[in-house]
Amino acid sequence: MYYIGVVGSASCSDELKEIAYQVGLEIASRKWVLICGGRGGVMEAAAKGVREKGGIAVGILPGLNRREGNKYLSVAIATGLGNARNAVVAAASDALIAVGGGWGTLSEIGIAKKLNKPVVGLKVSSAVADLLPIAGSAKEAVIMIDELL
Repeated sequence: MYYIGVVGSASCSDELKEIAYQVGLEIASRKWVLICGGRGGVMEAAAKGVREKGGIAVGILPGLNRREGNKYLSVAIATGLGNARNAVVAAASDALIAVGGGWGTLSEIGIAKKLNKPVVGLKVSSAVADLLPIAGSAKEAVIMIDELL
């Protein structure tokens, strides 16, 4: 069983939310565990997809209050680490799927790559797209991760 991190912005477009939701469905269909930052946007959408398929969604939260996690988490881990929790997300994951994202997402990608973990991008910025394998769909992203692992 793999632990797959899904990283992306806490506030994002409906398109990115739908993509993250589909990634969550795909992760759960393989009986993998989702690791995410536990808040809104991409993280919440991925957790929703996982939970709707009966899977496990773990949120690594920046603050000290587990209640700041989204309602779809199976497990909420309050770290008190702020943005440093991005390192925990990357380290706890066997691989990452980046959906869109900003600076926080870039930090998670960078840490995962430094730890020699596979990272696949979906709808990421052009600067990041030059550094990662890019998937065209949620299903393709999960297949690519499976092949890389």
